[in-house]
Amino acid sequence: MRKWLNAYFDFSKREFNGLIVLIVLIMLISATPYLYRFLKPESENAQVEQMAIKRLMLPMKKTTVFNNRKLKYNSKKDHHYSLFLFDPNTISINDWQKLGLSFKQSEAVLKYLAKGGRFRKAEDLQKMYTINQKLYEKLYPYVQIDDNYNGKIKMAGKGFDDKAKNLISREIKIIEINGADSAALVEVKGIGPSFAKRIVKYRERVGGFYKKEQLLEVFGLDSIKYDEIRNQVSVDNQRLKTININTARFEDFKGHPYIRYKQVNAIIEYRKQHGNYSNIADLNKVANLEPETVERLAPYLTF
Repeated sequence: MRKWLNAYFDFSKREFNGLIVLIVLIMLISATPYLYRFLKPESENAQVEQMAIKRLMLPMKKTTVFNNRKLKYNSKKDHHYSLFLFDPNTISINDWQKLGLSFKQSEAVLKYLAKGGRFRKAEDLQKMYTINQKLYEKLYPYVQIDDNYNGKIKMAGKGFDDKAKNLISREIKIIEINGADSAALVEVKGIGPSFAKRIVKYRERVGGFYKKEQLLEVFGLDSIKYDEIRNQVSVDNQRLKTININTARFEDFKGHPYIRYKQVNAIIEYRKQHGNYSNIADLNKVANLEPETVERLAPYLTF
């Protein structure tokens, strides 16, 4: 009996010791992360701090050239925004930045003005792609434009050299775009030689312009450019090149941007089968010819 009891106590002792060892191992494993942090404190944070220091060492200011004049770049951190009454035609690039525009946004506005653009009412701020709706709504109540406009654009102030001021202050001349050649079109503020050539080329393809809005169909001439030049041009409808729809051949519509080959063929075939067209409404009977196409072609057709 004694021998059996001794054996039992020896086994229990070994089991107890094993349990103690297991508990110690679990505690050591649980404490490992804390020991690692104790032995290597804040290594990751130190790396992050080094990167932050490197960023702080980068230059915070740069310059650019606008109209042969160096303008100082102000980072957003350095600038204090404030709202004040302003005339968008005369304030400087620094004033635009004070109102909340970035340097590049402010520079874009000054370039628009230097090319002959002008803000005639507060709503004109919306035509600048650099001014979003939220910023426009914030600036709108503070716009105060000089109403003393007599055919000349008065532009003064910072950010413009004398050459730019003279360019902007020229008297506006109205150009009739159906009769003007490239040399005459470049007199329109905002139209350079490239745009002038494109306008003439497109005018020849379409047969002349019957409304100013057709200028938006010229490659590269967007709504901002159109708003800039629309008050400087006029349209003479008498100069349109028209086509007699009852005698027209394929060659007469060659290169016309408003109609495709299949549509021209449909017009001619319908005429052969049903006789001459009497008015523009007859064209709506032609298959493959959409009402929108008929409406666009109408000013160029005779019967």
